[in-house]
Amino acid sequence: MKIKSFSMGGVHPPDSKLSAEQPIENLPIPPLVSIPLSQHLGAIAEPIVQKGDTVKTGQLIGQAAGYISANIHSSVSGKVEKIDDILDSTGYRRKAVIIKTEDDIWDSSIDRSTNIITNINLSSEEIVQRIKDAGIVGLGGAGFPTHVKLVPPPGKKCEVLIINGVECEPFLTSDHRLMLEKTEEILVGTTLMMNVLNVNRAIIGIENNKKDAIQAFETLVRAYKGISVQPLKVKYPQGGEKQLIEACINRRVPSGKLPIETGAIVDNVGTIFAVYEAVMKNKPLFERVVTISGTSVKNPSNFLVRIGTPISALIEAIGGMPEDTAKIVNGGPMMGKALSTTELPITKGCSGILLLPQKITQRPEVQNCIRCSKCIMACPMGLSSYHLIELVKREIWDQAEKERIMDCIECASCSYACPAARPLLDYCRYGKNRVGEIIKLRTMKN
Repeated sequence: MKIKSFSMGGVHPPDSKLSAEQPIENLPIPPLVSIPLSQHLGAIAEPIVQKGDTVKTGQLIGQAAGYISANIHSSVSGKVEKIDDILDSTGYRRKAVIIKTEDDIWDSSIDRSTNIITNINLSSEEIVQRIKDAGIVGLGGAGFPTHVKLVPPPGKKCEVLIINGVECEPFLTSDHRLMLEKTEEILVGTTLMMNVLNVNRAIIGIENNKKDAIQAFETLVRAYKGISVQPLKVKYPQGGEKQLIEACINRRVPSGKLPIETGAIVDNVGTIFAVYEAVMKNKPLFERVVTISGTSVKNPSNFLVRIGTPISALIEAIGGMPEDTAKIVNGGPMMGKALSTTELPITKGCSGILLLPQKITQRPEVQNCIRCSKCIMACPMGLSSYHLIELVKREIWDQAEKERIMDCIECASCSYACPAARPLLDYCRYGKNRVGEIIKLRTMKN
């Protein structure tokens, strides 16, 4: 099959897929977990347990508190020590349920067998309800509640489901390993989503540096009607939702619009696997695969981790933090966020933890812009990054909005390409926040 790609911009950072050959291991359950009640876009879940309560693994502990919200479940069995505000990866303090582990007793409704269930005997409404009950959100990082995504806005119709198996960020391999080890479960999960959306076509997009995953799907996909595999060029950010849509179906998402405008809905392979487990095994989302890696890490690995596990437990499992570690990053090196402590909990949206040395993380001295236009050529959204940061510096917000600053996907391609080491992404992020606030206030007034 022809290898496809998006048409505009993109860069080629080193893959650094150091853990690609490492099978998924079960990380030991920690003695204490801190489970945030906000691991998704939308309203924070309301706690339905209190200090002193005994809970089981998979038990509901946080009830979704709005249309755009998601349930939260206990990832361990034990006793609730307290409900308190804790620091999370955003740098803010948020409410969490802290549980002291006692054994590992699962909720009796969860099917713990290893057999793969392929026979679907549920209505679309029943599938959506199970997804909602299980607290499934986008595991690619956005954290948007999946049950909401399955209900397109009035007047919009999904024509094709696109499964994101690209994983274009350097170092990260959690999706790659999941595709290799849970291939058929992902295909069943894709079929479930197709049934809900009432579409007869699904495309699994996989970057061409994962030939073993492509082969694994191509071997099994013949038995699943309407599903195809699309190899994609190795180019960052191939896994961006808008870029993936263009690469797979040659349609562009209009500025300021949602992907459904193209007739497509995109979901990450991790999300699809979670959907399979929720619908076919009645298993809530309380654990996920996480990569821990870095150029100096002796044992780069992929772990199945219980939500709420401290990052320090992953570091301990790979033999400790390398001495030259200068920065701990939640996510990939391009779009990830630096962390201030290793005691932060793993959440639903955490795909990887990177331990990076000074030589990678140290920023060069910022030079004057030489108008080389490399940032423009690198931007997959066709933005003039060098011009946008000047507007942000001068707080010319109306012009920044006209110049489409809200279209920035924060992929860092501009910063990566800039020979003057200018902090283009930092300014664009700040500008997006300010312009977003202005748009929100304007909407409220109207």
